[in-house]
Amino acid sequence: MDLTPRPGAIPPPPHPGGHVPYPHGHRPYPGPETPTETTTRLRPVPARHPARTAAAAACVVLGLGLIGGAVTGTYLTSESSADPGARDPYVTGRTAWRDIPVDTLFPRTLKGEGAGPGGADRVWTRIGVAPDSGCTSGLDPLLLRTLRPVGCERLLRATYADATSSSVTTVGMVFTEGGADAMRALSIRFTDQHLDTRTDLMPRTYAVKDTAAAGFGNGQRAAWTVHVLTEVPVVVFAVSGFADGRTVTDPQPVADALAADSTTAVAQAGLGHEAKGIADRIERGMRRTVTDLSEKPQ
Repeated sequence: MDLTPRPGAIPPPPHPGGHVPYPHGHRPYPGPETPTETTTRLRPVPARHPARTAAAAACVVLGLGLIGGAVTGTYLTSESSADPGARDPYVTGRTAWRDIPVDTLFPRTLKGEGAGPGGADRVWTRIGVAPDSGCTSGLDPLLLRTLRPVGCERLLRATYADATSSSVTTVGMVFTEGGADAMRALSIRFTDQHLDTRTDLMPRTYAVKDTAAAGFGNGQRAAWTVHVLTEVPVVVFAVSGFADGRTVTDPQPVADALAADSTTAVAQAGLGHEAKGIADRIERGMRRTVTDLSEKPQ
């Protein structure tokens, strides 16, 4: 009998003792390799329709175009917007309290053009700077608890007097440990819950011996503001009072003290303008300095 396989016929399975195929080329147990080669006649493949060929070519060209465009767009965006020498403002701002001179953080003189009642000009002179400290001794417990989600890296404070020494204002900056998301969340909370208008969240004063602020204590607090920044990890606050040491029984948040129809002694004395004017200028200086440091090549 002729056992030679006919052309195109499927060869019989190998002998049980021969090679046993296994998926992915692995064997279920170790054993000697018995390489074999089996050739099978392939069926003819019908010619591709010209329309299908053209469509496939168009898809390939379109895909390559999209990929190339994406790569080019990413390259151009990174080239135009990313500055390899720039630093994160949060990283720069968090250490600003020790890297920036005190006269830059709290200038000896602040000019407030149009910052007083009726657009009057103001000039404030720094009469004392508190030693940098943690927040426990410088903030009321409830305010400290409110700022806890962003942490406290350092607290800096200074006290200013107006040109006539009739009012005094303590301005401060809390350098936080929080990131951008945490600072934004805290800012939203302050706005939505009106935390900056609560008297139990007023900042503390910094009294300076032998100056117009010698008697500036908690009972002398008259107008205040608290602002959570989101560009840098800093909370800026200011609290003002009378320089003669009088006790204030009805302190007002800045927004109320600036209201046109407010007739309180605090509003009439312009103490809301004092707190806001000084806080705004310290805040602007802080933003400008951190921006300059962040853009400076490393």
